[in-house]
Amino acid sequence: MPHSVRRALAALAFTASLSATAFAASLDGLAVDVRNQSEPVLCAEKDNVAVSFTSKEVRSFRIEAAHPVYLSAGMRDNFEADWTACDMSSDTSYASPAEPRKITLYEQTDLWVVGYAFPAFWRPATAKVRIGNRVEEGIHLLQVWVLRTDGAEEVLVLYPQDGYWRPRPMTPKNMRNTGYGSSFLVGPVEVDQRPLVKMKEVVFDPKQRTFTLQFEKGGSADVRMVGVDSNRLALDVTFDAPIKGGPFAMLRSMYITEFNNDAARIAVREKGAKGWREDNIMKFDSATATDVWIGRLSPSQHNTSSPDVVFNSFSNGPYPKRPKSEPPPTLPVTEAK
Repeated sequence: MPHSVRRALAALAFTASLSATAFAASLDGLAVDVRNQSEPVLCAEKDNVAVSFTSKEVRSFRIEAAHPVYLSAGMRDNFEADWTACDMSSDTSYASPAEPRKITLYEQTDLWVVGYAFPAFWRPATAKVRIGNRVEEGIHLLQVWVLRTDGAEEVLVLYPQDGYWRPRPMTPKNMRNTGYGSSFLVGPVEVDQRPLVKMKEVVFDPKQRTFTLQFEKGGSADVRMVGVDSNRLALDVTFDAPIKGGPFAMLRSMYITEFNNDAARIAVREKGAKGWREDNIMKFDSATATDVWIGRLSPSQHNTSSPDVVFNSFSNGPYPKRPKSEPPPTLPVTEAK
């Protein structure tokens, strides 16, 4: 078996094993239309990768962020932005040098939610953020922090004004930090200069670890943190009704070359197929698939430690309730450092 094939199978087995931890029926899920809308660019700070998910039936699915298969404590890890071949003069969110306003919205021993209001953003700040009786306007960024043995760690980011999420598992033992990378959208995806999801309100329930999203187009979704540890971050998404007329989710990322990207490969388990189909992220076209893995098989010079992302467990009903025999997840799961 060629070395490249072994590496690919190892990566797929790794992500599949994470999914199977909670629900073993991932590969029996509903098949959805997966379409690549990516475009080539030279600037590494522009999200040119766009993979959409569309179905008139889906009401729930799972998103998991998992460390890349090559992650190791001794590897070179680059977090720095790469502005080579970038002209950002027309981007309002890039133009202002002023510092953002920071607001602690929720704080307990094991969980913090921090908000930021930027002096400039690429679209109006109309979505409200609510936690309990507290309502805040003008919040551009939400950060979710969880406790670990030597402090706290940021594991999830949401931009309420355009619907972008960034997930990250907790850092493995013998490492201090890992990076963010690809983003995703949840809800009725539309294009207004760039893909986005327009929201009226974001409500966070700390006890349930659940975000409830109210969309401008109508309808809602719950995004629940069901597990986070040094292997993965798992989110269950449930819509109040299927999203019709366009994608219900999208993966956004960056690809310049095989050595300069946030996501380089895609693998899909197509409906009725006996195995996975895999390809370079820019060469992939479309599929009808039950499971999708998007990530890397080799390190990149850009956001080297950023996680792979898995979409699976698509269903036309609410997300399945956890069996009584299975204990509820404990958040966070801390690791000894």
